[in-house]
Amino acid sequence: MAFSDRKSLIPSYLYSTTSANSSKNLSTALDNHHGNMDKKNFLIEAPKEGSGYKVEMYTPAFYAASTIGGILSCGLTHTAVTPLDLVKCNMQIDPAKFKSISSGFGILLKEQGIRGLFRGWAPTFLGYSAQGACKYGFYEYFKKYYSDLAGAENAVKYKTLIYLAGSASAEVIADVALCPFEAVKVRVQTQPGFARGLSDGLPKFVKAEGAAGLYKGIVPLWGRQIPYTMMKFASFETIVEQLYKHAIPTPKDQCSNTTQLGVSFAGGYLAGILCAVVSHPADNLVSFLNNAKGATVGDAVNKLGLWGLCTRGLPLRIFMIGTLTGAQWGIYDSFKVFVGLPTTGGAAPPAQK
Repeated sequence: MAFSDRKSLIPSYLYSTTSANSSKNLSTALDNHHGNMDKKNFLIEAPKEGSGYKVEMYTPAFYAASTIGGILSCGLTHTAVTPLDLVKCNMQIDPAKFKSISSGFGILLKEQGIRGLFRGWAPTFLGYSAQGACKYGFYEYFKKYYSDLAGAENAVKYKTLIYLAGSASAEVIADVALCPFEAVKVRVQTQPGFARGLSDGLPKFVKAEGAAGLYKGIVPLWGRQIPYTMMKFASFETIVEQLYKHAIPTPKDQCSNTTQLGVSFAGGYLAGILCAVVSHPADNLVSFLNNAKGATVGDAVNKLGLWGLCTRGLPLRIFMIGTLTGAQWGIYDSFKVFVGLPTTGGAAPPAQK
């Protein structure tokens, strides 16, 4: 999509461009508007025709691309690691039987065969596709919205707070989309014989606990996913910026797409490790509450203990979430590159004069 000489409202620091002209435009715009920092919106020239962009930033097409990228990144990756998730959930629910990762895989293979390792793939795919659509699409929206509210100077000064607020706001919405699928997934994966999958598990779940039962885990899900997503996005943006600043000898706008996508994967993997540690106690609670009718947070604490809530299944989840998050950022940024958008992060904020 060609832009000609049109202008668009673009926050000053959130995206780098791939052309020297765009960087020059960015600096010029900041200088010209330094005296008007109290305005909520500030104009920066959109990339000129020939800059390599196909989709204009912050248009409906941009948010649609972000949404599709989120569907691909979350739906595909979570489905691919279904066997790991299955073992993790069973270790959380029945630690006496599933004592370790290796023994957990062995027990499931013996009792259910190879196909049993992918039990619950359908609610996983649909649930995390819906979540990914909201997570990434609304993150891009709220990131711009909050930076516009803050104004140019504060948007640069408090960029990490904007990342945190934008990702938290997006995840509140994303979890509403995920929660019913997550409830069915956990029940299918941890109660053999309950259902074969989503098609028979969903109506059976609703019949047993009512439609409201699908959302009984929404608060612990928020407790797990909101800190996870805040860490995922804010740490990713920071790590990628630091990688380009200290580890990559070439400026981002001069790096190949392959290098940039490699940085996205590495930054995502490191961010995923932090995500797993921060959100793991709530992850144990979600699994426990969705597995047993009438279960409470107190029941989970009494059975697993505080140490168990923080550590039960954690090594497997670190490996799973690190790989998952790295792959998600790689897929998301690959799709952005495919439609002609820049990869996420990596641009240091412009210096204030």
